[in-house]
Amino acid sequence: MTETALTVHQTARPHGFPTPGHFAFVESALPEPAPGTALVENLYWSVDPYHREMMDGDFALHAPLEGRAIGRVVDSRDPALRAGEIVFHRQGWRTHSVVTPEEARAVPRFDGVPLSAHLSILGGTGLTAYVGLTRIAELREGQDVFVSGAAGGVGTAAGRLARLMGAGRLVGSAGTAAKAAYLTEHVGYDEAFDYHTGPTAELLAKAAPDGIDLYLDNVGGEPLEAAISSLREYGRIVRIGTIAQYNSTGTPYTLRNLPDIVEKSLRMEGFHVRDYRDVQEELYEFVVPHLQSERIGLDETVVDGFGSIVDAFLGMLRGENRGKIIVRATEAASDALGG
Repeated sequence: MTETALTVHQTARPHGFPTPGHFAFVESALPEPAPGTALVENLYWSVDPYHREMMDGDFALHAPLEGRAIGRVVDSRDPALRAGEIVFHRQGWRTHSVVTPEEARAVPRFDGVPLSAHLSILGGTGLTAYVGLTRIAELREGQDVFVSGAAGGVGTAAGRLARLMGAGRLVGSAGTAAKAAYLTEHVGYDEAFDYHTGPTAELLAKAAPDGIDLYLDNVGGEPLEAAISSLREYGRIVRIGTIAQYNSTGTPYTLRNLPDIVEKSLRMEGFHVRDYRDVQEELYEFVVPHLQSERIGLDETVVDGFGSIVDAFLGMLRGENRGKIIVRATEAASDALGG
C-alpha cells in the first residue's frame, strides 16, 4: 500500500459545462483511522450525473468530493469492519477513505459477479431503475415503456429489468446511432432512436405508434413533452433526472402540453433512491441469478486509473459512455467477487 493518498477537490463553481480546471488532485499523507473507524483502499469509483447538480452548490469548494465507491479495508480500529473485507461506501473521489461502520456495508459475494456490478446494475444505478419500475410506475406485464437517456447507466439497467419483468414494447432514445443500435442489439429494446435526427415527438410516434403506458425520464425537456403526448390514459411518468438541463445556461425548456396530464389522468412522480435502501436485497434476489446464468450482461464503460476520474466524469456528461461509467484502480483489474 502506498504511503500517500489522493483526493479530488472542486475548486470553482461552473457556469455551463464544467472543465478539468474546476477540479484539483490533492496529495496528502495516508490517513490514520481513529478508534471506531477503518481505512479503506478504494478499488472502484462511480461518477454519476447527480454530481453535476451538486457542483452548483452542494459540494463544498476545496474539500474532498463524495461519491459511491468500493474498496478493501486495509486498517481497522473497529471489529465491525474487518481487515481484508470488501465494502461499499460514499466517501469516494479519493484513493483512501476513513469510514465508520455506519458509513460502510460489506459487499455480498456472488459467484462469477465482478465487483463493478455493485456500482452498476446491482448498485445505486440498478436500484434506481428497479425502484422506478416496481415501486413508482408499478410496471405490469405487457405494458409499453419509453426510456430517455436509454444508453446510460440507469437507461440500460431499466431496459434489461423491464424486459425481465415482461414489458411489452420497449423504446429508448440515445445520443448516437451507434448507441441506439447497441440498445436494440444487446440490451433488449425493441426500438431505439438517435434524438438528434428529428423532433422527439415525431421519432417517438414512429417508434411507438400505438402510444406508451410508462415513461422513465432521465432527461427532462423535449423528451418529457413528447412522452406526455404519447402516453395513454392513466399512464405514468417516473422522473429520475434532468440531465438535459444540468449544463444549460439558457431558459429551461417549457412544457406546452401539461393540460394532457389532467385530460389523460396521468401520474408523474419523482423519487430519491436513498429512500429505498430496504429494496436492495430484493434487487439482488431478482438480478443476480440472471447475471450468473448470463441471461443479462453488464452495460459498463470502465476507465482505468484514479487519475482518470475527472476525465471519466466529464466524458459521461458528454455522453461518451455506454451503460454505467466506472473508474477502476489499475490493481483492481482482475478483482471479482467469487469470479
